[in-house]
Amino acid sequence: MSIPSDTMQSWCEKLIAGREAAPDLELQDYLDAIPRLESLADLPSGTPVLVRGDVDAKPGKEIGQGDIRLRSMVETLQFGQQQGWKQIVFGHIGRDPEQSLDKVASRLGQLLGCEVQLLSDWLDEESMTVRPEVVSAIESASPGAILLLDNTRKYAIERALWKAKPADLPGLASKLAKFASEMAAKVAKVYVNEAFSAGSLDASSVVVPAAMDRVALGKYAAGEFDGPMQQCLKASLAVFSGIKIDKLDDMEAMIARGSIKQIFASGSLAMAIRKAIGELDDAPVSLGAAEDPANRGEPWYIPENRVAQAKEIVADGREKGITFTVPCDSVLGDGSVKDKLEPTDQQFDIGPKSIEKFHEAVGTFIEKHGAGAVAFHNGVFGMFEDPRFETGTKAWFPELKRMKEAGVEVYVGGGEGGKALDRYGAPDWVTHTFTAGGTVLNALGSEPVPYLAALRLAVAT
Repeated sequence: MSIPSDTMQSWCEKLIAGREAAPDLELQDYLDAIPRLESLADLPSGTPVLVRGDVDAKPGKEIGQGDIRLRSMVETLQFGQQQGWKQIVFGHIGRDPEQSLDKVASRLGQLLGCEVQLLSDWLDEESMTVRPEVVSAIESASPGAILLLDNTRKYAIERALWKAKPADLPGLASKLAKFASEMAAKVAKVYVNEAFSAGSLDASSVVVPAAMDRVALGKYAAGEFDGPMQQCLKASLAVFSGIKIDKLDDMEAMIARGSIKQIFASGSLAMAIRKAIGELDDAPVSLGAAEDPANRGEPWYIPENRVAQAKEIVADGREKGITFTVPCDSVLGDGSVKDKLEPTDQQFDIGPKSIEKFHEAVGTFIEKHGAGAVAFHNGVFGMFEDPRFETGTKAWFPELKRMKEAGVEVYVGGGEGGKALDRYGAPDWVTHTFTAGGTVLNALGSEPVPYLAALRLAVAT
């Protein structure tokens, strides 16, 4: 269907507002509202179906290397093949608009046992129209065929909402409406989201569904939300780490659910928690360069308002009986270790005292809660991609194995946490590893998953 500009503007306002647009909705409300793949079984053979795929992958030489996200799509795509649909997969690879999905097309073909046709130049962005050769390719495709539209992020329209504010939407709505309407008119009117990890405000994830006649959630994505994610909602232990200070919002939301008993923190987030604990306990803590306003533009900078938020979180958490375990020493850029940071010092990893402190805290958690408890881990403890600063992360992952062996269900968010598990451990060290970190934090945290919000809106309208 064709989407008017004012309708698209209202749609995007809701997406950008996030939880503010629907403050009473929780994850389950979104999941309950969205049809699953099986609901499309009545579509006749030959129906074009647009599949937002989890194609952000770098396949290695052999199947099983670098293609976990592609393999997660197989069951959904095979279902469509059995139904005789013409499936048009689209999505992005990385953030570089020049990258191509040519290797992805080849690997998908291997996984599915068929040719996957790559359509490289599929959108005329100046006129915001789908190119006629794409329409011809879809029309001439046989029932059960798989086609792949190349990297969506090569087009600016895909990235239009990344940093958009409400004031920007009047100038964007007409282009976004035209893009969504073109996809419905010339590609497909049925849309399946099988991109579990695609948590950004990409137009392919959150705008195109507005023009669809029918939408559904793919088998893998639905399985992750209905299964492992439900267990994570019950987590009594959570590990928050990494450079993104806005994870404090997710920590706050998880604590509000009432099941958390133990929090481990590292990275920038831990710096804010450590500072907050110091202020609450009248034991001042320096965050070094991370609290210097001169570094305000750096991703590791900790603003005062985040420290204030951390104080509220810790104070509230202590009243609920939550234990916060944070680093007590830091590894600096030159490899030296300090208990107390000087104003110019920057932390790159946790130190040996922190590693021992975390080990002891895990033992205490196992003694108190043990078998049947649920633990959720996200991120890494330092700049682990540099061998000089991998010690903290490398020492932590055996703790996950230790918990699992004690009967704790252990879930790892994807992204860097998944990479670290591959590097320092093994899949059977944990109960389940997600293919995405950001999506999991959204689902467990303070904001709705953007594509779930979009699918729910599509059903409602």
